[in-house]
Amino acid sequence: MAIITISREMGSGGIPIVHQVAEELGYTLVDGDIIRDVAEGYDLSQEALQQIDEKPPAFVENLDRQIELNMNRIQLIVLEQALQGKVIIYGRGGQDLLPGITSAFRVRIIAPFEERVERWAQREWIDPDLARSLVRKSDQQRAGFIKYYFDRNWTNPIEYDMIINTIRVSNETAVKLIIEAIKDPYLVEKTNTCKLKIRDIIIQKKIQIARLADDRIKDIWFNIDVVDCHVTLSGHIYSEAERRAVIDDTTRVAGVTGVTDQLMIVNY
Repeated sequence: MAIITISREMGSGGIPIVHQVAEELGYTLVDGDIIRDVAEGYDLSQEALQQIDEKPPAFVENLDRQIELNMNRIQLIVLEQALQGKVIIYGRGGQDLLPGITSAFRVRIIAPFEERVERWAQREWIDPDLARSLVRKSDQQRAGFIKYYFDRNWTNPIEYDMIINTIRVSNETAVKLIIEAIKDPYLVEKTNTCKLKIRDIIIQKKIQIARLADDRIKDIWFNIDVVDCHVTLSGHIYSEAERRAVIDDTTRVAGVTGVTDQLMIVNY
């Protein structure tokens, strides 16, 4: 069945909807809880998650590479969950982590700003002015996170397959709409093909993590393309030693069947 990705605004009512969809479909919900549960196995501390999860970077120069490394580790968790199938990816740029995966069904849950403020104030038993500040900050952080890491406008409707305004429909109707939509034969038909593509994306992500973690590699911006588990490396690096380190890291990644080296050494 289709992978579901859900983007939501704070206070829009996305949480009960996504839990009900997961329960009725028997899907695994990939959210902050599951990421925290497995984080240690991916060399992620709880402090790192608190710092970067669904937030734009702080642009602190000496932390940039570590932040990028930890963000890639979070993304690897999400991708490996997606490979299992029957998952709902809740936030975290789920749809952007699956480029070209046509079996992914992209949902956005929204509501008017003042309605979301009122709901949040009631839910958390807080002053409406504080709720307004928190909802606005959440919107800005999530929009900044998507823009920085994926260069996408968070609110652009063309990026979604279904947008649900919870001031217009009940939770029950929203759940029914999502469940009915993923039965579309086109989505079902693409599932097996897309599973192979997700495998390639995971290999690419593991290589990205390896190069970020490798102190031998200074230039981390060369290109990594993976097709049918075969890796093509291209772009510029600084030295022959870096080339050897890149090839070494790449060949050590599980699942890689071959490497095409198109790297160019440029002495800046």
